[in-house]
Amino acid sequence: MDDTEIHAVWHTLSVAKVASRLRVDVTRGLDASEAGRRLARHGPNEISEGPRRSPLRMLLAQFADFMIVILLVAALISGVIGSLEDALTILVIVTLNALVGAVQEYRAERAVLALRKMAAPDARVVRAGVTQTIAARDVTRGDVVLLAAGDVVPSDLRLVECEALEIDEAALTGESLAVAKSTDPLPDDDSAPGDRCNMAYKGTLVTRGRGLGVTVATGMSTELGKIAGLLKGQRDVRTPLQKRLAVFGQRLAWAVLAICSLIFIAGLLRGEPLLLMLLTAVSLAVAAIPEALPAVVTVSLALGASKMSRRQALVRNLPAVETLGSVTFICSDKTGTLTQNAMHLESLWVGGREYARMPSKDDLPWRRIGQALALNNDIETVADNHNQTMQAQGEPTELALFHAAAENGFDKALLTKQLPRLAELPFDADRKRMSTLHGEGARVIAFVKGSPESLLPLCNSQLEAGGHTALDRNTPLAQAEALANDGYRVLALAMREFASLPEAVNMESVESELTLLGLVALLDPPRPEVKAAVAECLSAGITPVMITGDHPGTALAIARRLDIVTDDATVITGAELERLSLTEFEQQVEKIRVYARVSPAQKIKIVQALQDKGQFVAMTGDGVNDAPALKGADIGVAMGRKGTEVAREAADMVLLDDNFATIVSAVREGRRIFDNIRKFIKYTMTSNSGEIWTLFLAPFFGLPLPLLPIHILWINLVTDGLPGLALSVEPEERGIMRRPPRPPDESIFAEGMWQHMLWVGLLIGGLSILSQAWAIHLSSAHWQTVVFTVLTLSQLVHAMVIRTEIDSLFIVGLFSNPALLSTVIFTVLLQMAVIYLPFFNAIFKTQPLTVQELALCFCLPLVVLVAVEAEKWFRRHGSS
Repeated sequence: MDDTEIHAVWHTLSVAKVASRLRVDVTRGLDASEAGRRLARHGPNEISEGPRRSPLRMLLAQFADFMIVILLVAALISGVIGSLEDALTILVIVTLNALVGAVQEYRAERAVLALRKMAAPDARVVRAGVTQTIAARDVTRGDVVLLAAGDVVPSDLRLVECEALEIDEAALTGESLAVAKSTDPLPDDDSAPGDRCNMAYKGTLVTRGRGLGVTVATGMSTELGKIAGLLKGQRDVRTPLQKRLAVFGQRLAWAVLAICSLIFIAGLLRGEPLLLMLLTAVSLAVAAIPEALPAVVTVSLALGASKMSRRQALVRNLPAVETLGSVTFICSDKTGTLTQNAMHLESLWVGGREYARMPSKDDLPWRRIGQALALNNDIETVADNHNQTMQAQGEPTELALFHAAAENGFDKALLTKQLPRLAELPFDADRKRMSTLHGEGARVIAFVKGSPESLLPLCNSQLEAGGHTALDRNTPLAQAEALANDGYRVLALAMREFASLPEAVNMESVESELTLLGLVALLDPPRPEVKAAVAECLSAGITPVMITGDHPGTALAIARRLDIVTDDATVITGAELERLSLTEFEQQVEKIRVYARVSPAQKIKIVQALQDKGQFVAMTGDGVNDAPALKGADIGVAMGRKGTEVAREAADMVLLDDNFATIVSAVREGRRIFDNIRKFIKYTMTSNSGEIWTLFLAPFFGLPLPLLPIHILWINLVTDGLPGLALSVEPEERGIMRRPPRPPDESIFAEGMWQHMLWVGLLIGGLSILSQAWAIHLSSAHWQTVVFTVLTLSQLVHAMVIRTEIDSLFIVGLFSNPALLSTVIFTVLLQMAVIYLPFFNAIFKTQPLTVQELALCFCLPLVVLVAVEAEKWFRRHGSS
């Protein structure tokens, strides 16, 4: 078998040509020796795992980040100059972040491993004319495989025999309905896997009937294997916060080195001792680098993830919490995500009129319609031992008809006793019909259901309230077509009465001279809460997009119901998408809202096109076919209940309740977290700016070095860590979901943040120098302690006042974030201990302050409160 045979378009070939190319007799199968040779040549029928990195290598790789390297250098310097507490703090934080990163990589690699679990453990094959059971990994090309209801398809098969065979391919294609299979070759060599009704694919589930197929692909050559290849090839996407912090860290490191070098040189020129200036410059460098930032980010994300888990959203990748706040497009699978993944009878078309439910149970034609819905199916009711209830089981379409009958008062169990089934003609893909014959006293009645195009030509009358009337077939055919165009699955119901059971129960004797009962329109309906969730997404500036493997009409109908699209919207199909070049596609990708009949590779193309246009994309899904796009998106969101393990492993977040509305609350939480991280950066960098301005400007006013190295490190220790962590639990601000997402390329310092850090830092530095000059003017020996205290308290006041971007602190209240208030009080007490306890006086070179000096230290920082409140007042009135 050469490569051209391996890659043949099998669904376009006849059974004879397939057997010829694969050199196999479909009645006898391969013999053992030939199967062994082919297995050795093509390899085992498994999803390749690929090379794996050890957990230790994943952990060590985390320390290559530029920001982490800077922090390690800072830890080393801190240890050398004697600040072991600071050094240990930095090392603990770095190690914590490295562990988080390593866990994320380990989780990503498990996504491919989950695909291996989908493979059937065993397969029934025909070899040398004998049916035998073998391990699925030993199935090879040319093997003849037998299929029956309940089987997981072990390899990609070209079907050669089908008997009422239906296969659930939802996990692979996204189709909500089981697919009826046939054996005839197809003319279209470009058809999507979901349209190849003469193929059965590895990992899909046989729901009904029996079949026989020849293996045409195994392992990584199968459709499932191709998805695994796409999944392994997807790059790990960095979150907006990771990108912003990487840029921030690099710029900060160089800026700090430059400023500290300048202060060091300026001090030497001023005549300060070399060792003192060296320690001062190094201490300032350590203080200026916000080593608490990674901890604050991690804690913020962890607390957010914990909060989201209580709302049924399980976060598997911590940075994804923040990413949700920046999402601009949500690409959602339809089946099971926007819809209930359960067919439902939406309407009945009877006698030229449409009905939402049956108006009567006993009158014609409703009595016959109810009997047909209840009896013309293979639904079985079985005991559910877990819930101590009876559960109906069967094919989704038949379940919908069964439940519709029950809702209208037609109980199958009772009707089966009154009208016992005598014979049947099972559904098959060629006839597209199913017939059951039931005894009704001495007479026999046949109920038939099937596609309108196959059933209506067999009808010569219709049943109405007055009895049998003439039938104009064009009217119900036109109605069926209109319903199909609106996205419904349409079935026709018919009946025929016999004086006795026909001698030969066949298509000719039963399925002719039928009486039409009506049409039923079925739909997988939207989840009731999704429409409101879509509306909230739109109000937040987020665009929802439906991407499905389902029928275009069905996709458009659901999208209209959910207000994802307007009435004049169009759908782009996978075939149309394939014909577009990437450049052509990117020109319109931001305008498209519904995609239908798309392949896994095309889902990735959609996500990447949006990313190329600068959008941040969330992808939701539940099937194997969604996994590559889930991994390639900025954030992948998998369904927890009906989702496959593959999708969950590839995703950043799992919806435990499969509720699209949960994403909206997650977006809200992501925005709150990003706001709080920005607040911490604003707070800590403004504080660092104040320290730098204090040290840099004092000499220009003829003042001595304001702070000692130990003062700088203490301020850094008590003002950066605890207040920063407390800011991470700040409640969300007003109108958080009425503003658009932040532009993906927006700097973390946007919206006046860097200007704030500059002028407030200069204000804090000015207040500190003013206090120093005042204390020296009064000949106070405590001037250095005064500067030390003013600088510390000014930073704490700043932490309180920046809790909100625009609203006044007095509107939100001092007690709305008790964690921050407690932290500020605790830090003030620590500062008082450093000032007034002799033990700390010796360590920090401080002296107890007088009442007048302490009053000044508490009053000057209030200038920061007034100034920042004035800034927010101008912002409020400037935006109104």
